[in-house]
Amino acid sequence: MSNKATATQLKNVLADTYALFTKTHGYHWNVEGVNFAGLHTLFEGQYNELFEAVDLLAERIRALGEKAPGSATEFKKLSSVADGNAGFDDLRMIKDLYESNLLVVTTIKKALTAAEKAGDVSTADLLTQRITAHEKAAWMLKASLPANAKVKLAV
Repeated sequence: MSNKATATQLKNVLADTYALFTKTHGYHWNVEGVNFAGLHTLFEGQYNELFEAVDLLAERIRALGEKAPGSATEFKKLSSVADGNAGFDDLRMIKDLYESNLLVVTTIKKALTAAEKAGDVSTADLLTQRITAHEKAAWMLKASLPANAKVKLAV
């Protein structure tokens, strides 16, 4: 099976997912503050989920007959997710992850459009599941912020 347009969009999703995995893992290592234990655990759950997603996305790219990107250089070229900042305080880490999850949803929706246009229901199903996972992650992050914290209200 080959669908180059869908695979190309999936490469962007893979790169964004890998970048978010790396950022989330880094914040897991470096979070500090009164909410350390809860955030450390939340971030761990999220990066573990992202790690599994990376493999599913790469394997789908291969199933479509394309090579999956697999280097930091390739991911950097393809990703729209900015690197994390270990110097952020806990609230800024949460906001950054929240905004990054929403950014990944935008990338996924572009790939979903390509998959639907190609009639690729398997890829569309995978991408729909990824949207759900990122929206849940964004909700959990937003719920971890104090009521007076200002974030985008997309989810």
